[in-house]
Amino acid sequence: MKLLKTLCLAASAALAIPMTAQEKAQEVNGIPVEAPVNVVPAWGNEPLETDSRVVSYILPKRIMWTQSTWNAKIENQDVLLKNNYGQAALAGVELCHINNAGDGTNSLLFDFGREINGGIQIVTGMSATKTAKIRVRFGESAEEAMCDIDNKNGATNDHAMRDFTIELPWLGITECGNSGFRFVRIDVLGDDTDILLQEVRAAFKRRDIPYLGSFECSDKRLNDIWMTGAYTVHLNMQQYLWDGIKRDRLVWTGDINPEIHTVATVFGYNDVVDKSLDLSKQLFKPNQWMCGLSSYSVWWLISHYDWYIYTGNRKYLDEQQTYIEQLLDVLLSKVNEQGYETLDARFLDWPSSTNEKGIDAGLQAIMAMAMDCGAKMATLWGNEALAQKCSQTAEKMKKCRRDFNGSKQAASLNAIAGMIDPAQAANETILPGGAKGFSTFYGYYMLEALALAGKYTEAMDIMSQYWGAMLDLGATTFWEDFDIDWTKNAARIDELVPKGKVDVHKTYGDYCYKGYRHSFCHGWASGPTTWLSRHVLGVKVLEPGCKKVAIEPHLGNLKWAKGTFPTPYGVIEISHEVNEKGKVISKVKAPKGVKIVKNK
Repeated sequence: MKLLKTLCLAASAALAIPMTAQEKAQEVNGIPVEAPVNVVPAWGNEPLETDSRVVSYILPKRIMWTQSTWNAKIENQDVLLKNNYGQAALAGVELCHINNAGDGTNSLLFDFGREINGGIQIVTGMSATKTAKIRVRFGESAEEAMCDIDNKNGATNDHAMRDFTIELPWLGITECGNSGFRFVRIDVLGDDTDILLQEVRAAFKRRDIPYLGSFECSDKRLNDIWMTGAYTVHLNMQQYLWDGIKRDRLVWTGDINPEIHTVATVFGYNDVVDKSLDLSKQLFKPNQWMCGLSSYSVWWLISHYDWYIYTGNRKYLDEQQTYIEQLLDVLLSKVNEQGYETLDARFLDWPSSTNEKGIDAGLQAIMAMAMDCGAKMATLWGNEALAQKCSQTAEKMKKCRRDFNGSKQAASLNAIAGMIDPAQAANETILPGGAKGFSTFYGYYMLEALALAGKYTEAMDIMSQYWGAMLDLGATTFWEDFDIDWTKNAARIDELVPKGKVDVHKTYGDYCYKGYRHSFCHGWASGPTTWLSRHVLGVKVLEPGCKKVAIEPHLGNLKWAKGTFPTPYGVIEISHEVNEKGKVISKVKAPKGVKIVKNK
């Protein structure tokens, strides 16, 4: 915590937004890329795209399984758990000796302690065999790293190679792989292969950015949930803001909405958001649904307004005017005279895909939300005709309520859109069954709807049950999907599945995430991180750019809570403590430029 606070204070002065992503960008094939810095003179003025990420090298935490067949053997394997320079050497280093005598095979399974994005680095010594072939398998769970791609268990190489064969040099360094993983299995291949391994390290690729936001309270489980959500999004902040680091590694504009709130909460302004929103604009025309889904174009529009409220970057918002106005015209054409949306390519989230009535009700709500955002943006641009049309359409749509059909997703969206009393949505649809029926993506909006209903304690209880259950199963990042029923007789993902236990990763999943194809690091699942900072710390942005911020804490059964929240002007420091009389005593320190409104 002390280190985190130091990082927060050190970086707070650098939070101001001196220029937009476009101002410091070039275009390659019409797509913005970061401008190069200190280009090697040999390249002259030729534009080069600079990677915004760094690479760190991580030793395995343990070798959790080995196997040798026939006369094969592995000697001195503990060397691979030690720091051994990361440089091939002629002498003076310890080596692990692996020998495939005859047609024997040697295998090792490494655990790097937590989910990472990147690959592995292998350093070899002067072995008897000049070169050696190995098979590498990455896994987000231990069992995924052990499996084959057989069209039966869901494992694939479709978005990132997780199962491949490479050849290692005699006395050299090899880096390979580019995926999301925690576990790596290596099989030494070939008859009579003799190999010396100096090191096997994870090459961890990420943006080197400080965690400016922080959260800590009297409930350790909630603290772990907050940090896990923050880390999940951090891993997905690659060159662009991805949905997942194993699959799909794409910019999905619906997924972005929960993610950008987490980015703002934890890291403050980061150009990965601008860059990703701009990419979608470049790839899809206003009359083309982003990512092939109508709701994802709607979420893209809403996200722009949300991001503007946080950053206050009017210049960047103005650059979107033409596209947003054209998109609003398209969306307005998809609302009939009665006020019902008529969108095609209909989708909310995967768990609700079979609930057509729920999808109808959910799309009605997000379209009403988009019309509200559109009216506000059009007013900023002085387009009063469009603003009025959006406002009138939003009002008409909110009167056209549809049957939720038990969908917690739809009920939550309708509460947020102002179409139903939040307490009614909470009591009749969201709270019954507790964590059952929650989803990782729309769980964010379910939590927000519960907050609107004043159900803060209930929201934290569900958060602890649902997101906490993933932690109980060994998760270090939050998953693409999760069902609370999966916990029954389930084995942890950081252990090989014992007999009689259920392999959660292999057994469950549907639609695009069956079996081992299921992503265990999905940014849309980070909702609790934003929620805890917004409702427990009580940070509510009232004016664009965080110029005015309300502090309205809701501690529920917590005894205390403290943390930080980044703004374009610096970091707000917040602490709340419940005194002996049950009153919350708050302390707030805000940077110059931010006006604080405290809860009465």
